[in-house]
Amino acid sequence: MEFLAYMGDVFIPFNFLLLLIGTIGGLILGATPGLSPTMAVALLIPFTFQLEAAQGLILLGAAYTSTVAGGAVSAILLKIPGAPANIATTLDGHTMAKKGEGAKALQLSFLSSAVGGIFGVLLLIFLTPVLAKWALAFGPSHLFWLAILGVTVIGTLDSSSVVKGLLSGCIGLWLSTIGFDDIMGAQRFIFHPALGGGINIIAALIGLFAIPQVISMFAKGRVDSGAEVIEVKKHPIGSAFRALASHPRALGIGTAVGSVIGLIPGVGGQIAGLVAYDQSKKFSPERDKFGTGHSEGVIAAESANNAMVGPSLVPLLTLSIPGSPTAAVLLGGLLIHGIFPGSDLFDNHPDVAWTFINSMLIGQVLMCLFGLYVAGLAARVAQVPQSVMAAIVLALAVFGSYSVQSSMGDVYVMAALGTGMYFLERFGFSAAPLVLGLILGPIAEANFIQGSMIATATDGLAPYFLTGVLNLTLIVIVIASIFYSVWMELRARRYTNKEEMMT
Repeated sequence: MEFLAYMGDVFIPFNFLLLLIGTIGGLILGATPGLSPTMAVALLIPFTFQLEAAQGLILLGAAYTSTVAGGAVSAILLKIPGAPANIATTLDGHTMAKKGEGAKALQLSFLSSAVGGIFGVLLLIFLTPVLAKWALAFGPSHLFWLAILGVTVIGTLDSSSVVKGLLSGCIGLWLSTIGFDDIMGAQRFIFHPALGGGINIIAALIGLFAIPQVISMFAKGRVDSGAEVIEVKKHPIGSAFRALASHPRALGIGTAVGSVIGLIPGVGGQIAGLVAYDQSKKFSPERDKFGTGHSEGVIAAESANNAMVGPSLVPLLTLSIPGSPTAAVLLGGLLIHGIFPGSDLFDNHPDVAWTFINSMLIGQVLMCLFGLYVAGLAARVAQVPQSVMAAIVLALAVFGSYSVQSSMGDVYVMAALGTGMYFLERFGFSAAPLVLGLILGPIAEANFIQGSMIATATDGLAPYFLTGVLNLTLIVIVIASIFYSVWMELRARRYTNKEEMMT
């Protein structure tokens, strides 16, 4: 219970002020398309130079946690995920906003983020030594199978059929190969100078989700202004608490999945929300409601996103291994102050380590309070006329894509992918499986190549990838996931045919 001895340090006036600034600033940055948690934390690094180590980490940690949650705002209201972690939130959250339930969706997202985030930080506090050893058990072969497990989710993720979902995912996997091969340095599919560095995930994310709806808005032309207005339904905060309590399954699955995925170095939180969404859908008796504005989808996705934050710092603080890009930036924040994370961090600098962790715990509560306060006001974005909204979304899309690397090439890529996605959506394809393939492709490829090199120098390819308890467990889960997706598709078809015969 050593962390309690340093809890008071968080409430020192200046420290608490930094926590407030980081939390509010993180929510604003998170809601801005194109500004990922990694970028938000990196932008704040220069402001920590003149601060003490603990104070600097308080600011960075607060920005990290609130930026992940803040990405849900643009995901729900504009259908532009603030970061890859918020992709799954768009699937039901934006549909709720179009029904006038944006306030409810935002309230549920902040509440579930707080629950998942608090659980993740508690794991960081109480189980750090055990979890650090467990995280080290994951090698290239295990990370490869974990990526393949993510690919199996593609078939049932927000698509009208398993086949179309898999095809979308395959397009994403192909897009992930564009650019230079990281291992061999070979050029692949670089048919335009803008593709020399590959496809930036943030630019792709904005294009695939924002541009199709912009084109749809412009295609409809100026309709009657009365038809444009969506009635924003008021949703008391008490009702949001009751709605959250009525879906313990989604909250539990999201929190558990996010905690596990956040712990695994190299995977990051980009797929946590998508995997949690998929698993919550599979275990829900109301799985047909997912994608139509169902509360469970928002709860599962957002609880997973923030649950991964605490565990993702376990390898960093105990083994000096950043488990995610944002953790790598936080490592830089530590090194700037001459502090080297590792097994002796909690012995040599307990005040810095525990004050930082405690601030993240308190930051989750503050993030939830501020988020609930602005939810009702932010939901009024749905009342903006479509003709105006289209222009706003397009401007944000261009700004977000350009700001990532200050490159017009990213803007061109964003526009091209978005235009292509608009036509694919007309045939029942979805953006979410495509983005998931784009994210998982590099993870699967890099770990397969690394694993192959290790296998060549040891017992061979088959023993390295197909033996071992962890490998076999992941392989069984992959096979089970594939069969479950096919079974669900066949079951849905039988149900549809039976209904058609009855009518």
